[in-house]
Amino acid sequence: MARQDPSETAADEPMRATRPEPPPNVSADVAVAITPVPKWAIGEFFGTFLLVFFGCGSVCAAVTTGAQVGVFQIAIVWGLGIATAIYLTGSLSSAHLNPAVTIASAAWSRFPLRLVLPYIAVQMLGAFAAAALLYPIFSGAIAAFEKKNAIERGQPGSEASAMIFGEYYPNPGGKPLTAAARATMSSSAAFTAELIGTAILVLVIFCVTDDRNATRPQLLTAATIGLTVTILISLLGPLTMAGLNPARDLAPRLFSTMAGWRAVPFQVNGLGWLTVYIVAPITGGLIGGAIYRLFFRAAYRA
Repeated sequence: MARQDPSETAADEPMRATRPEPPPNVSADVAVAITPVPKWAIGEFFGTFLLVFFGCGSVCAAVTTGAQVGVFQIAIVWGLGIATAIYLTGSLSSAHLNPAVTIASAAWSRFPLRLVLPYIAVQMLGAFAAAALLYPIFSGAIAAFEKKNAIERGQPGSEASAMIFGEYYPNPGGKPLTAAARATMSSSAAFTAELIGTAILVLVIFCVTDDRNATRPQLLTAATIGLTVTILISLLGPLTMAGLNPARDLAPRLFSTMAGWRAVPFQVNGLGWLTVYIVAPITGGLIGGAIYRLFFRAAYRA
């Protein structure tokens, strides 16, 4: 979720040794592997994979086994998972891990336009792969949860288990959404929540990665971004499940349609899957980037 340095995008650049201390008589700069896959693609795929595996995994464990108690315990796993993914992949791709971050970086920073769609495509693949791996791990627990709660997968009410992968508003909390529950969260309110949440997230990312910011957290940059996500999920999770990331939502949502939930993931909130969980985060990211560019960037350079 950090921004990309366009100078590090050469597809044919060999991967470098990254061990802290090279073996005797071996330079730390020696090429240890040559791959046709550019390093930014490796970073975005595995970074987004880890983000979704840890995050959706925590939701899955909470819904099917009750392993986490309360929103905060899920939120902190998301935050730690994101921080871990950034630390592992930031040097490869700057760890965008989120189409909203990629698009905002292209609009307000120096991220190359030609890499926007490739970045998003790889993010989607990483998120889909994580969902596809989580399913066989938790398939027994999901089936037991559905049986215990008389949930028929693919039928109305099965958003109670589909929420493991995609997001819905209001947060189902492991139960079918009732008319009374739906009345607590309108589509416009959900759109606003996702927009504002993503704007804050992107603003934080841009500010903590700006070299001119004298109080930037430096080695704790990834942790700061992860904690920001934790805070946002704690606040917005009960309302919209706090997506803030189109790849994190859409790719697992698509997987869930293939895993037996059929059309339910795209019917529960009408067009909300598009407006609330894709359009709102992208728009929010652009707004967060604009605030950084108009106010913070100039102030840091004053």
